[in-house]
Amino acid sequence: MKRLLINVGILAALSLNTVSVLATTGVAQKTKAKTGAAKTVIGYISDSSCGLSHIAGMDEKDCTLMCVKKGKFVLADRDQKLVYQLDRVGQERAREFAGQKVKITGRITGKTIRVTAVEAAT
Repeated sequence: MKRLLINVGILAALSLNTVSVLATTGVAQKTKAKTGAAKTVIGYISDSSCGLSHIAGMDEKDCTLMCVKKGKFVLADRDQKLVYQLDRVGQERAREFAGQKVKITGRITGKTIRVTAVEAAT
């Protein structure tokens, strides 16, 4: 039993050392690098069902507002053929721009934008 307690103590100490080493090396820095400075992306407010293209013959705004009832608002960058998810703030601000070309500013992590500003684009 004494030997078991000693081994558990050694494992706990090693675990703490590993965590502190990882926190002070590149592992922690790599995580920070993914959430960089704010960027601006131009695209269209769409919905998660339609993405880059809407129902043929239907107005983009009407299609977006209809389809978003079963999904979420997204930013469709048609030039780059990318669809970005929008965070909670983006969801709130996107409704007034449904189907329109916009400039969204925020931090991009993967394919999600943490929105700081939305404005109409020309």
